[in-house]
Amino acid sequence: MPVMDLSDWLDEQMEAPDALWYVKRLSGNDTQATGSHQAGPYVPLDIAYRIDPSLNRPQEDVTDCRLELAIDSHSDFREARLVRYQSKQEARITRLGGRSSALLDPEATGALAVFIFQRETQADMPSGRVWVCETAVDEDRVEDRIGPVEPRRWRTWPDLFTQLALPPECWLEPDEFPPDWLDRFPTGEEMLGKTVELRPELSADIDLRLIRRRDCEYDLFRSLEQAVELPRVREGYGNMDDFLAHAQSVLQRRKARSGNSLELHIRQILREEELIEGQNFDFKPQSEPNKEPDFLFPSAAAYHDPAFPKRHLRMLAVKTTLKDRWRQVLEEADRIDTKHLLTLQEGISTDQFREIEQAGLHLVVPKSLHQQYPAQIRQSLMTLESFLGEVRALAP
Repeated sequence: MPVMDLSDWLDEQMEAPDALWYVKRLSGNDTQATGSHQAGPYVPLDIAYRIDPSLNRPQEDVTDCRLELAIDSHSDFREARLVRYQSKQEARITRLGGRSSALLDPEATGALAVFIFQRETQADMPSGRVWVCETAVDEDRVEDRIGPVEPRRWRTWPDLFTQLALPPECWLEPDEFPPDWLDRFPTGEEMLGKTVELRPELSADIDLRLIRRRDCEYDLFRSLEQAVELPRVREGYGNMDDFLAHAQSVLQRRKARSGNSLELHIRQILREEELIEGQNFDFKPQSEPNKEPDFLFPSAAAYHDPAFPKRHLRMLAVKTTLKDRWRQVLEEADRIDTKHLLTLQEGISTDQFREIEQAGLHLVVPKSLHQQYPAQIRQSLMTLESFLGEVRALAP
């Protein structure tokens, strides 16, 4: 049982002085879903060094420190170990007690985990408190406060903007953006257009193209956000209400961007692969009243034609993460018995995969993420390339 309600826990942590928030989604390599020998939540080096600066000894391949860790969501307390690996340029939290820990439970793969660290004092070792979200509702509660957290990314809080020592390749300076973008934040389609300009990637396979562009667009968005908003942050605020109002507007924009970004990238790739919208696929059509699957193949017209064989119909739902959200897909496109869902989630437990598969849902996962899934289910995953191959083969 958790020590308290999540909302109360978040309120309490917000008041903690000098707390360092690190929020991420647990991958298959973080938990024991993939059988990795180094299971344990990944921690970026810059965050590990902020937790305990003594870990930063480049001349040594492995450094570590003890870490008092309370997993409040599951009433669990451990004296864990924070280990920094120079050769891998990463740190991980270990000595968590195996699968009995909520952080190493394969069923927690993909879950949102909130780590709140208190940095080392002269008298004590570093300490941390953790909440592992078990439901999509709990994840929404966290993201309502700090903004969306996507797979392969993490957030720190209360930092509105994290300064990067080495800006990513798609990070632009203010004078490199279209001038009107600094006065009017661009639409998702405009942001995608700039991403394609920076990363055409037309010679790359479809799965790699999707991942590279998504990474590029994420960095492009963050660099624009910083160019627009950071000057306002540096000006300061007259009162707390002004700060909270500004922070909320930033979070809402992040949520809006995260909500439709992946769908727009898929649509762009379909077009580049010479699939014609309205003829080979439809984007956000109505299948039944109040039901709009992300993509229908070959078209909404074919779907609504009783004479068109339903065995030649396909639908593709797009969800960055799974959790319980995959169940929503089962209610879309009633004529299609076997549905497909593309996700960027880094892994899933074998039990949850079996449940998804038995429900008649096939997972489509970019090829580079397959290693984050248990070995026994990788052959059952489709890539975006193989899914489009199936769509082409069904074309009349």
